[in-house]
Amino acid sequence: MTDSNAADRALDVVCVGNAIVDVLAQTADDVIEQHGMVKGTMALIDADQAEALYAAMPQGVETSGGSAGNTAAGLASLGAQCAFIGKVRDDQLGDIFAHDIRAVGAEFVTPAATDGPPTARCLILITPDAQRTMNTFLGASVNLGADDIDEDLIARAQVTYLEGYLWDRDEAKAAFQKAAELAHKHSRMVSLSLSDPFCVDRHRESFRALISDHVDILFANEDEIMSLYEVENFDDALQHVRQDCRIAALTRSEKGAVVVSGDEVHVVDAEPVSAVVDTTGAGDQFAAGFLHGYTRGDDLATCAQIGAITAAEVIDHVGPRPQVSLAELVSARLAG
Repeated sequence: MTDSNAADRALDVVCVGNAIVDVLAQTADDVIEQHGMVKGTMALIDADQAEALYAAMPQGVETSGGSAGNTAAGLASLGAQCAFIGKVRDDQLGDIFAHDIRAVGAEFVTPAATDGPPTARCLILITPDAQRTMNTFLGASVNLGADDIDEDLIARAQVTYLEGYLWDRDEAKAAFQKAAELAHKHSRMVSLSLSDPFCVDRHRESFRALISDHVDILFANEDEIMSLYEVENFDDALQHVRQDCRIAALTRSEKGAVVVSGDEVHVVDAEPVSAVVDTTGAGDQFAAGFLHGYTRGDDLATCAQIGAITAAEVIDHVGPRPQVSLAELVSARLAG
């Protein structure tokens, strides 16, 4: 449970997204092909498909996840004050998710649903090239609505961070719009992650309207930002996005990241890693690092450098959340 002083605590970031329990397993490429998946992407599946795929998966690791939940965990590991808004069911996986997100240090007060679909889960297959292919049953998470947006949390947070994966349903759109409006009402910042190229393909026009009308800080990878503006190269996409939001932090895998804010452009190298084991959560942790730097007043180049450090930590092991103290890691890397 949250402590009695939580309601008076200033927050750096409140993350809004799907409350999901992740199941991760390493597997061969032919398993991806047998099940008709597109390697490296996320697909939405129904309850029956989730049961069948879970039965076919090799032994895996279960951990509370969801993109924005992973970002909240990264922020907490960095020493940031953060909260999470997301919907679970009053079932075993819902209890696991709530315990885990609170255990990492994030506030979580969204009431659990007492009826409807069970808590969401994401079945993640990791191939030898470290690509992750995600199959997500969204369950109770998609029933997050405007009534679940806690104005107190939004008002206490410097930044409200929205997960693009949640944009599929009208209820979630209403929740996002309410969160963004409340943030700006309280003179706070709004951030959005585009989450996945397929997500952008489904919602291109409404994403562009949301970004233009509400978003101050946008996170996207190279494929997502090119899809958003329907252009063939990254530089063209960069020219478009600088007109639509205050800050865009664009990741390019091994090429590093580019941060653009008006006429200001910063190119930051990727942090070296000994081995790329699993790219699950890399974008989530980049966002955590960047937002941590931003909310403590660092310049944009330093924010991106912190993001590169936190992203590198998560890709050298299986799982989307840090396995070391990110605060200590970042301190050591920046000092070195």
